[in-house]
Amino acid sequence: MRPDARPGWGLLAALATRDLWHDRKVSLCIVASLVAVIAPLLLLFGLKHGVVSQLRGELLDDPRNLEIRLLGNHDLDRAWLAQLAAQPGVGFVMPLTRSLNTQADLARDGQHFVADAEVIPSGLGDPLLGNRLAPPEGDRVMLSASAARRLEVGAGERIRLSVLRKLDGNNERGQRELTVAGVLPETAFPRPALLVPLDLLVAMEDFRDGFAVPALGFASGRTAPPRERYARARVYASTLDAVAPVAAWLEGQRIETGTRLREIESVKAIDRVLGLIFAVIAWTAAIGCIASLAGAFLANIDRKRKDLALLRLLGFRRAAVGVYVMVQAALLTCLAFGLGYAAYLAGSTVFNRALGANLAADAFVCRLENLHILLAFASALLIAILVAAVGGYRAIHIQPAESLRDL
Repeated sequence: MRPDARPGWGLLAALATRDLWHDRKVSLCIVASLVAVIAPLLLLFGLKHGVVSQLRGELLDDPRNLEIRLLGNHDLDRAWLAQLAAQPGVGFVMPLTRSLNTQADLARDGQHFVADAEVIPSGLGDPLLGNRLAPPEGDRVMLSASAARRLEVGAGERIRLSVLRKLDGNNERGQRELTVAGVLPETAFPRPALLVPLDLLVAMEDFRDGFAVPALGFASGRTAPPRERYARARVYASTLDAVAPVAAWLEGQRIETGTRLREIESVKAIDRVLGLIFAVIAWTAAIGCIASLAGAFLANIDRKRKDLALLRLLGFRRAAVGVYVMVQAALLTCLAFGLGYAAYLAGSTVFNRALGANLAADAFVCRLENLHILLAFASALLIAILVAAVGGYRAIHIQPAESLRDL
């Protein structure tokens, strides 16, 4: 090492670490004050995120919360339906016949049947199907859980669909054999229902209107004209936030709608209230933490003026002395955040076990994502370094001669 060479940054970091260990009682006090702020904030934000995420998840798990019901019968052509499907926030649109023609009897045999089950047209992207079930096609249809339970059938089994009409004073029954392709989850649709291709539902309406429908066993009579207009439509928003705008667009088209906006707004209100509570507590804790750290670091610098002056005497530049203080602050913050995170894990486990006992197996009450942890760590580190920088500014003005005055 040349006589005029300056000590390196590695030596500076090593000295900072050893000084913290040598003065470990004071270091422990600073770490404890940081843990006392970090751990409660992590738990509080974990509770807010967990409760709101749980409520939003429960809303999203029920597709009916995304549905915008068109009340009454209308005269909707394909161009209007295409315009509706192109609106922002619309996730799924499927034409629907008149409400009186969306019911049919289902039977597996003479002992197992469902009268007046709802017949719902479905297709690709239907929220009722979720991400696991394929849309119905041809004779392959989907059953709701309650219909499958009453019929005692499962995937791959055959059922019979029956539709009644009265034509020229005679009662006629149209029938079709169908294959159960799958069963909807219990939460997707609570009532007995059958999800079918749109063509089958249109055939049912044509049959009741007196037309010949070979698909239901009646090939003689007038042929139904090609279907261009529909009385209603199934409409689903793509997200919870999109329900209100889509409903407003339909209201603007003079179509009365029904939604679950009240439940959605309740969750948003909870989110806003919890967010306000968390923000007030977080800012109060952060201000108190900054004041505490500033006092601790400044007092520590005053206490170690001779040691810092000795660093200058050993050849460290002014900037290095300032960095020395900030390195110590960063090391203390890293240790405090690690301990605070461990306290958060213990506390969240207690919350999830005690408060989540009545929830589903994969449900949680207190939870933070990895991104939240990284942002919290970066924020804590930034605050500590900024506060230490104030003390570092005072440290760089310490003269090397101060270490010699008491000799």
